[in-house]
Amino acid sequence: MAFELPKLPYAYDALEPHIDARTMEIHYSKHHNGYTTKLNAAIEGTDLEGKTIENILINLDKDNKAVRNNGGGFYNHSLFWSVMSADGGGAPEGELAAAITTAFGSFEAFKEIFKKAAATQFGSGWAWLCVLPGGKLEVCATANQDNPLMPNIACEGTPILGVDVWEHAYYLNYQNRRPDYLEAFFNVINWSEVSKLYATNK
Repeated sequence: MAFELPKLPYAYDALEPHIDARTMEIHYSKHHNGYTTKLNAAIEGTDLEGKTIENILINLDKDNKAVRNNGGGFYNHSLFWSVMSADGGGAPEGELAAAITTAFGSFEAFKEIFKKAAATQFGSGWAWLCVLPGGKLEVCATANQDNPLMPNIACEGTPILGVDVWEHAYYLNYQNRRPDYLEAFFNVINWSEVSKLYATNK
């Protein structure tokens, strides 16, 4: 079975004014679609065909640039869309909120740590909130389309929240003001979905 571009769970303009409709349309229909198409081409006829994206990434041969870049791009963006929503924002509750306080001291402290990881990622990449076995949380950043599922990335755990800091994710609206984009991102985080991912992967 070839990978399919997942359906966007909201309209292109649903996250405005924080993320504009034109950026969403280009990001989803061009960039994510492109990663999906190229991933399928890269695995066609290989022993990776038919495996889950998680299995492919966990067992990745990092020298296979086509699978590394496009598999990462497919997975990362699939997560990214799912952890945003039109009625997002606020703060997490329950078990996830407690885990964030344990790991970082407070939600506000986590927010600053996460934004710093994203803002200081040189060039293109992602910042992540990851859960380790046992429920411990950590924040890290990766370059390009790498993610914590990949071996030897110096960033461990299962991603439950990720923010894209490639320029195509924000440049139309924010130009070089990455910190403004990151602040806006917190207004659309779907903490209910992040909490479900935490509960599933801890």
